Amino acid sequence: MVAGLVTITPASGFVGPMGALVIGIAAGVVCFSATQLIKVVLHIDDSLDVFPVHGVGGALGTVLTGIFAAEGLGAAGMDTSIGEQVMIQLVAVGFVVAWVLIFTWVTLKLVSLVTPLRVGQEDKIEGLDITQHEEISYHL
Repeated sequence: MVAGLVTITPASGFVGPMGALVIGIAAGVVCFSATQLIKVVLHIDDSLDVFPVHGVGGALGTVLTGIFAAEGLGAAGMDTSIGEQVMIQLVAVGFVVAWVLIFTWVTLKLVSLVTPLRVGQEDKIEGLDITQHEEISYHL
């Protein structure tokens, strides 16, 4: 449900009902596949699936807006062809990706000057509940 909402958001107000339906179906397939890729294949721990749902879903919705916002497809219409609009949307997605990568890197560098970004191996073994929060999570 969240993937569908995230993916249709860039297109809301620009696409017709059938375009929205196709975008919603694409959201389910693509975001689920991205989640599986990240968790199962790449072994990246994204506990809330933020990137595969919001990142991939948002990019997908942005690009698909360029297709389904065409007047011939029952939408609001645009002054450019579908191909031109998709290229505009792809440039926008590329800009956002570059922006996020650069500013995430800068932010992590600044934070690492103040505090370590990872806990030590000893803390992992003893348990983060004790070493970081000074409490026991589970009484076994």
